[in-house]
Amino acid sequence: MLAGFPALVAILALVLYIAVSINVGRNRLRHDIKAPAVTGHPEFERAFRVQQNTIEQLLLFLPALWLFSLFVSAFWGGIVGLVWIGGRAFYAYSYLRDPETRGPGFIVGFAASLVLLIGALIGAVAHL
Repeated sequence: MLAGFPALVAILALVLYIAVSINVGRNRLRHDIKAPAVTGHPEFERAFRVQQNTIEQLLLFLPALWLFSLFVSAFWGGIVGLVWIGGRAFYAYSYLRDPETRGPGFIVGFAASLVLLIGALIGAVAHL
């Protein structure tokens, strides 16, 4: 049962990624920016950077979430994963509104990833 919690968190993280990706498409249409262009209206560029940064962070977050959940705790992995999602959502909201305010959301998300990664490392070493 507990393995379902980090699975749900992983799914929610992917839903967040889908949402920011849809926002890129919306802004592409709204500002008539044809693919493969990745520059144009500042609203589009902010949406695009949010999407790119989110996928970059997912690359660290998802394996760290699962390794922490396997070697340390599925429950606490899920809790820290929810913190990551909250941080990334706040990052996206802040960046889209005013890029200068994106820092706190980034820090929360990145710190959550580091907690998962360091915990996973310690847990994996303890299981040797």
